[in-house]
Amino acid sequence: MPVTATRTTTLVFSGDVTGTETISAASNTSSAGMIEIRDLASGFNSITVPTGGATVPTAVTIIPPSGNATAITVKGVTGDTGLRVHNTDPFTISLHSSVTAVGLTAGGAIAGVRFHWS
Repeated sequence: MPVTATRTTTLVFSGDVTGTETISAASNTSSAGMIEIRDLASGFNSITVPTGGATVPTAVTIIPPSGNATAITVKGVTGDTGLRVHNTDPFTISLHSSVTAVGLTAGGAIAGVRFHWS
């Protein structure tokens, strides 16, 4: 059964520049509202977007394990150069309704990657 998910990003600046910026994404009333913990194999990993029934996630927030030292690259397809992401910082990818999988290439096996589907 779908749930409503609301995403916001809050940036807080201090030092030479001070202030707070809150950026809101559109609410998704068809969210899967799901958290998965998955292991990534070394190489390309195709992560299926959890759809079914009336659920259509519009974003995924991916949280690598806190001690991860292995490279993670977001890919469109296996031959794509991709975008290297931080080893341990969470990152969010907004998804079009046509997306059925998210491609991640890992420099080695990584256990315990969290996927928050919203």
